[in-house]
Amino acid sequence: MKLYYKQGACSLAPHIVLREAGLDFDLVKVDLVTKTLADGSDFRAVNPKGQVPTLAFGEAGILTEVAVIVQYVADKAPDSGLIPAAGTMERYRVQELLNFIATELHKGVVPLFPMLKEFVPDSYREFAGKVLGGKLAVLNKQLEGKAYLTGETFTVADAYAYTVLSWLPRIGFDLSPFPNLVVFAERVAARPAVQAAHAAEAQG
Repeated sequence: MKLYYKQGACSLAPHIVLREAGLDFDLVKVDLVTKTLADGSDFRAVNPKGQVPTLAFGEAGILTEVAVIVQYVADKAPDSGLIPAAGTMERYRVQELLNFIATELHKGVVPLFPMLKEFVPDSYREFAGKVLGGKLAVLNKQLEGKAYLTGETFTVADAYAYTVLSWLPRIGFDLSPFPNLVVFAERVAARPAVQAAHAAEAQG
């Protein structure tokens, strides 16, 4: 398998999950501005969406979208505990979290990125920040009395949530009103697989 990634982007989530699962994979860095790979080839020839993450299987094609890729990877390592068995309510709870993170948190942060400031009116940025704060409050409550989002076991939802939370210092968003999220982010950051993913992306 090959994981096409950009350092610190949402592709960090499946990168973490691949390492947590103990699966073999290669990393391929993508320049998302030019849509090119290190050899100068067009990334869109691999993924017409031109986005990361992209998980490639050679002749078997590709898989895209964070919430889908992390489930696929976790299912390849069923003993890892990264995701409950298909068809169980526990699985649906993780899927519920994945969709919340993707649609409410991930997309909620985008208007606040500094690179988009010239395209997003200040009034909307202020509104988007308030909305994001409300969504973070939901996640903060979800973590009450828990090590991870579903309890004591690290799952794919935690990898995705951590990835989005890691962007907040870069946009100047204050997490201090959400103490459970602060502790959660520190806990996840200390996991060996997470540290290895960060180190590999920094070297890439």
